[in-house]
Amino acid sequence: MGYLLLNPAMASAASPSSTVYEQRRIHSPDGLGKFYMDREIAKVMGHTGAFWLERPSRETEEQPSKVVSILNFKPDDVVADIGAGTGYMSFRISPLLTKGKVLAVDLQPEMLDIIEFLKKENNITNVEPILATLTNPNLPPESVDLALMVDAYHEFEYPQETMEGIVRGLKPGGRVVLVEYRGENPFIMIKPVHKMTQRQVRKEMQAVGLVWRETKNLLPQQHLIVFEKPQA
Repeated sequence: MGYLLLNPAMASAASPSSTVYEQRRIHSPDGLGKFYMDREIAKVMGHTGAFWLERPSRETEEQPSKVVSILNFKPDDVVADIGAGTGYMSFRISPLLTKGKVLAVDLQPEMLDIIEFLKKENNITNVEPILATLTNPNLPPESVDLALMVDAYHEFEYPQETMEGIVRGLKPGGRVVLVEYRGENPFIMIKPVHKMTQRQVRKEMQAVGLVWRETKNLLPQQHLIVFEKPQA
């Protein structure tokens, strides 16, 4: 078959839910060889790729300003930017949250150092860096109105555990928004493991109890998919 289930003893040491993952011998060179719900998890772009996140062409290619405008933030919202990187999205959202704040969550201390530098450089007070782990975004319980993941979720090494942590951090009725390159379109020139189909996204979010609300295809190459944490 070309794959192995993760050793249960090793799995339990890594994570309580890691039996939901498969490790396959045959896989993409751009992925970890680790599969979740039949999707290969992509390798993480390290902090050395920070300049790619800040490239001048990003506005034309991805239209992040449109993402911000679509989401209709309220002034007092608490927004978690999961996989914040250099804070590219965090710093575009923060001016709208005049009574709220952005929790800029990332695994890499080097990325959070960049965010801290940019905060001081630009005198921004409502962006709060948070260091995550592989399995926990470290969000305060029921504190977040909206969790945003822009081209990040497909790289989560433990997607189920991380999403469970995000759901715990959401207020009842809080939203989760994923922006991912459209896996349905073979002509989008992004490596396959860095794209996701809407069907796959919905399946994985349903597994952690989130309810699909809408999909917006207003961006040149990406879906914007909105989910909600049930009130009860």
